[in-house]
Amino acid sequence: MGLVEEVSEGMKAAMKAKQTVRVTALRSIRAVFLNEMKKDGAETLDHEVCIGALRRLEKQRKESIEAFEQAGREDRAGAEREELCVIQEFLPSLADEETTRSWVQEAIEGSGASGPNEMGKVMGALMKAHKGDVDGGLAQKITRELLGAD
Repeated sequence: MGLVEEVSEGMKAAMKAKQTVRVTALRSIRAVFLNEMKKDGAETLDHEVCIGALRRLEKQRKESIEAFEQAGREDRAGAEREELCVIQEFLPSLADEETTRSWVQEAIEGSGASGPNEMGKVMGALMKAHKGDVDGGLAQKITRELLGAD
């Protein structure tokens, strides 16, 4: 069963169980999937496309949580946190810092980068090889560190 079907089935089960937060999160996921399918008239989505869409939703929720916390709206931040947990259930875990560091080192060696001004070359190689598996923010931090940009 693909992620599109899995989300739809999960949404039906959550509706029956009257889990409103879960239903809301799954509806937003399903809406993003449907929009992706409409782009090219597809019946279903590749796993990579689904993961990319889920990563965007994850990032949006994290940004919303931060904004609500800064505005003192802990109730809204809590609701966003609950939705984030549902989204993360469907995402594969990202590489840890040690693994990311080794991938960044490989990308530096592979691209021949020697200084901070070549960070884009390293990040491009890294993301091409490990796009869905690496946290871009962490990779960027490690790349800066290893290239001496800090």
